[in-house]
Amino acid sequence: METQFKVSVTTIYECSLERAFKTPMLCDVSKVHTGFGIMPAITHSTNDENWGKPGSSKKVYAAKSLTQKGGFASVDNVIERIENQYWKIEVNQFQAWMLGFYKFIGEWETTEINPDKIRIDYTYTLYSKAPLLYPLNWIFAKTFWKTYMKRVLENIRNMAKNKEPYLYE
Repeated sequence: METQFKVSVTTIYECSLERAFKTPMLCDVSKVHTGFGIMPAITHSTNDENWGKPGSSKKVYAAKSLTQKGGFASVDNVIERIENQYWKIEVNQFQAWMLGFYKFIGEWETTEINPDKIRIDYTYTLYSKAPLLYPLNWIFAKTFWKTYMKRVLENIRNMAKNKEPYLYE
């Protein structure tokens, strides 16, 4: 039996629609996911030659932490990309125990309110098949993961503002 835990955060970015859309996925992932608490910082990715195109994937590597031995951590997959509107990715193949979670689905939606004023709707759905852990899964998703997502939003906001270079097309 599978249970889903959905977490959403919304904010406004003051940058171009293209910047708000491309920065989280096409810039250096180590500057997006800088770690927090039990979440290790991401150091780099490999096998990412086609990253950003639907159907593409990349192997993600993390720093050593309380929950990770360091090294290969997971695989990211682009499920859907609607230019300047929507990304959908799946994170799976976790190499460390993740409280019974076996995949995360991330969604990034951009809506232009005015030029240089973009609404960001950032959502993660965390999937678990561990009924005994559902109370802990819920607490993790609604407290820790939501806080982590807000930190990621701020990292991306700063990257967009500073016109961080894209590493992928």
